[in-house]
Amino acid sequence: MSLRMSPSILNSDFANLSAELAKISSADWAHIDVMDGHFVPNLTLGVPVVESIVAASPLPVDCHLMIDDPDRWAPQYVEAGAGSVTFHAEAAHAPIRLAREIRAMGARAGIAVKPATAIEPYLELLNEFDMILIMTVEPGFGGQKFIEQMMPKVQRTREAVEKSGLDVWIQVDGGISQETIGLAADSGADTFVAGSAVFGAENASAEIAALRNLAAKHSCR
Repeated sequence: MSLRMSPSILNSDFANLSAELAKISSADWAHIDVMDGHFVPNLTLGVPVVESIVAASPLPVDCHLMIDDPDRWAPQYVEAGAGSVTFHAEAAHAPIRLAREIRAMGARAGIAVKPATAIEPYLELLNEFDMILIMTVEPGFGGQKFIEQMMPKVQRTREAVEKSGLDVWIQVDGGISQETIGLAADSGADTFVAGSAVFGAENASAEIAALRNLAAKHSCR
């Protein structure tokens, strides 16, 4: 099973984004958290900034939309150049239609669930998505404590993906560090978002390598 590192730039220095993106060039994706101040209480950035990040990034961009009405807005992030766009199940009015639209535009389509949201309804629809994002914190702010109780949800998702035979990535986001990534990998996650752990490290590239090695060591498959 391939493993992917997707550092979140939420904890980076926004005044020096080109330099911050260069720090994570050894990762697989650059993860961008888009927040609207409504779906979550925080407010970050929108389409024009994402377009600029795409132009400057040495990595493909993975957009996580923590916004209301993604049915309307998600396609604009594909147009901005994002290679992967993930929207929240709790916010989408027509998730299957939206995922199909994102895919038709040439990007990967992901669906995210908050900690309190059941994953089971979406396990019946795996063929409609390229990635399932299981939040391991409440979405909205970086630096939160990892919620270990989400691991059974990750395990159930891994079992469903394996049974389906589909190549659906399982992403975890929130509190991922050297202390927690092994547990997430052992539970079946294969795509890891780490923000403060990477950008708070003295050497971001070395931290990415350490996280990748730990995930590989603990990966259940």
